[in-house]
Amino acid sequence: MSELLSTINGYIWSNALVYLCLAAGVYFSVRSRFVQVRQVPEMIRLMLKGEKSPSGVSSFQALTMSLAGRVGTGNIAGVATAIAFGGPGALFWMWVVAFLGASTSYVECTLGQIYKIRDALTGEYRGGPAYYLSRAWSHTAAAPAFKVYGYIFAFVTILACGLLLPSVQSNSMALAMNNAWGVSTWWVAICTVIVLAFIIIGGVKRIATFASIVVPFMAIIYIVLALIIVAMNASEVPGMISTIFASALGIDSAFGAIIGSAVMWGVKRGIYSNEAGQGTGPHAAAAAEVSHPAKQGLVQAFAVYIDTLFICTATGFLILSTGAYRVYEGESADGRVIAEGGILPADVAVGPTFVQTGFDTLWSGAGSSFVAISLLFFCLTTLIAYYYMAETNLRFVLGKHSPVNVRFIGGTVGSNATLLLQALVLVSVAIGAVSTASEAWTLGDIGVGLMAWLNIIGIIILQQPAYKALRDYEKQKKDGVDPIFDPVALGIPNATFWETRDPLTGKERDLRVDA
Repeated sequence: MSELLSTINGYIWSNALVYLCLAAGVYFSVRSRFVQVRQVPEMIRLMLKGEKSPSGVSSFQALTMSLAGRVGTGNIAGVATAIAFGGPGALFWMWVVAFLGASTSYVECTLGQIYKIRDALTGEYRGGPAYYLSRAWSHTAAAPAFKVYGYIFAFVTILACGLLLPSVQSNSMALAMNNAWGVSTWWVAICTVIVLAFIIIGGVKRIATFASIVVPFMAIIYIVLALIIVAMNASEVPGMISTIFASALGIDSAFGAIIGSAVMWGVKRGIYSNEAGQGTGPHAAAAAEVSHPAKQGLVQAFAVYIDTLFICTATGFLILSTGAYRVYEGESADGRVIAEGGILPADVAVGPTFVQTGFDTLWSGAGSSFVAISLLFFCLTTLIAYYYMAETNLRFVLGKHSPVNVRFIGGTVGSNATLLLQALVLVSVAIGAVSTASEAWTLGDIGVGLMAWLNIIGIIILQQPAYKALRDYEKQKKDGVDPIFDPVALGIPNATFWETRDPLTGKERDLRVDA
């Protein structure tokens, strides 16, 4: 089975997907006139400001929901894996994919806002690739094909976020806790399932509240402590940066033979971490209450920077500056060691232990515990975000024909299908916690790759409304007004949610729901 999964993963994550992600980022950057550079001050302003309503969360809560999905084991174990199999240069390519991916994130998340709907069952805002793929061209002869495309994406996302991706998060969390405290992975599995069940049954509001508290707090602490350790090793920083660039560009002879691996692992782990183009960000973006879709598109573009340029960079610098790394030939821990920092135990597994060893240089014995706690919160919030995305796509598939609600623990918690999805996610978490790391990561990569293929091709075709929204937003800002979105005036059809709003006030004209 492992060989079959590896073969499937190899086809999905071929060079074609790597170059598609990079090329799409370049194209979107040029088309948006490098929105990821021009609008950074506005991104920061919008990130800290925003409205919320009974149907939608605030921009900041939507950002933290998105970061809950982005910030996870990819920022810790993922960076360590990228360096182990791609060399220090993989970190450079993670930066590249983050810079280019910010424009991709703007496009997909703005589309998510434009074509969002109000859930007929819960009254909450929902959206994402399945929604914009099926709605954007529904007025054309190509409507049936795009509707099918939307359903394909929805089914793939339910599979990826409900079954394939959760196992990676629970696996890294369980391994880190086992390494730090000797806790049985079975105990980690049981406790995680109980906590996760309590949160996801509470719906999007409880998810948003939990994420808005936990994600910023843990991210700031993690970054600060990592940078303190880097500062303690300041003498190593110039050489470390030189090695990163030399490895990335094939200048360093020690890493020249694996320059292709540096690009591959940098892009693969970069996308796994920041999720730009994967199609996950638009789900959280659509849940926000904003007066103009471009607002949330800009906020979500900055989320890519927070994830990769801040958190992943802090992890990479920590690993490299402390010497807690080992680089293997052949993209496998069974390959020849071609470089190492010198402080890792001989038999250490590739993954969070690299980071735990680096943190131990600050306070011997405490590093393992801190990373385990960090992964506990990072992975838990990511699991919650995965469930939310899987549920959103399940709602899309069910449409107006959702089954009658059932009673559970004294209250209405959703349809039979929703309960089945919740059970699927919880089972995936339990299995992932007790599985091997290689199997869990392979499943996760398959899920990410399938979603990225479908979403990037889709937004390349559907991108135009995102640019219209950006130009309209910038024009209204230049005129000195708080931008309000009017899709009819901009010639953007099928944005039915926004068509129910008064273009002069931005307030809804009625309480009509879509499905």
